[in-house]
Amino acid sequence: MSLALPRPHRDDLRITVGGLLGGVLLWVLGIHPRVASDHLVLWQAPWAPLVPLAVTAACEPLRRIRPRTGLLIGTAALTLDTVTLGNIVTIVLYTDLMYAAVLYGSPAAARRIPWITGMLTVLGGVVPAALWRDPQGLLIGVGVGVVAFAPASTGWVVRNHRDAAEAARLRAEQTALLAEMDRTQAVTAERARFARELHDMVAGHLSAIAIHSTAALSLDDPKTSKDALAVIRENSVEGLAEMRRLIGILRAGSGDREPAASPTLDGLGALVDGARANGLEVTLDAGHDSVPVPVELAAYRIVQESLTNALKHAAKGRVHVALHQENGTLRVWVTSPYRPGDASRVSGSGSGLAGMRERAALLGGSFEAGPESGRWAVRAVLPLTEGDPA
Repeated sequence: MSLALPRPHRDDLRITVGGLLGGVLLWVLGIHPRVASDHLVLWQAPWAPLVPLAVTAACEPLRRIRPRTGLLIGTAALTLDTVTLGNIVTIVLYTDLMYAAVLYGSPAAARRIPWITGMLTVLGGVVPAALWRDPQGLLIGVGVGVVAFAPASTGWVVRNHRDAAEAARLRAEQTALLAEMDRTQAVTAERARFARELHDMVAGHLSAIAIHSTAALSLDDPKTSKDALAVIRENSVEGLAEMRRLIGILRAGSGDREPAASPTLDGLGALVDGARANGLEVTLDAGHDSVPVPVELAAYRIVQESLTNALKHAAKGRVHVALHQENGTLRVWVTSPYRPGDASRVSGSGSGLAGMRERAALLGGSFEAGPESGRWAVRAVLPLTEGDPA
């Protein structure tokens, strides 16, 4: 594992060079915060202030990548600066190290440093004033506050604002992600709904067209061909009307036109008549009161798809359709003749059964389809109120 330090930020390198050049310039000009006669100046060599200046400046590249290390070394350099003639730039660079240690350091360091510097500020003012019995001793605390506590507090405030801004940004990204997920789910659900509608509306008509066109082509009988063409035309017109209704629903959101009303259970008679015209023997047994619109549409489509499947796959015989309202549910039952091994008159994709099952599941109901006592049975139980058991 590599122990190499990350590269310092370019701005930190600029601070290093600028601080070092500025400190050297003040040293050349002889500008110092203390004079040689000051009793605190223990190291009076003229070049002595350059040592803590160079050390403090060398800590600046660490202000982002190793802020605590930079602050500890800088504190030692500032302590050394106090026993020399001193350099104002050394003090300024140290305040920046203190600020960076709180801003870029660990959360624990960011909490502790302002408290420690605050206590040092108080002690630095109260203790000298009490020992010397001179109010001017408070100036030492003021100096500690300016050099240490003020930049630490500033770093704490800036860090809090930065963290709050980052948290707000993350919340905004999360909200946008959730909104995008909701939009995607809504689009997917809408596409699935229209796929079911398109299949249920058009498949029956196209199946009838395919069966009767095959009859017209295979039988050399003008009357049969004419009857088949009549059925083909009727299913073409009805299929076109259904397609127009679906297009109306799709265009409704743009305000171009109002969508046509959804089919209701009152239209089952016409649906059965159409199936009879296509050659099916159908009986209808419907006994129900008023039901919710979603249940009504689902029941209509299940009957419609069942008749379509009977037209394509059922053997010769009677198809029975029954709807009954019982115990808060609408029960749909469609049976048709079934003999295993019979060839289908029209190939299918299998999406019809999946669509019927989805319609029942969306309402919290149940759906079953399969052989039953020599017949193919479709059973659906649709709750009339949300949450009712199927």
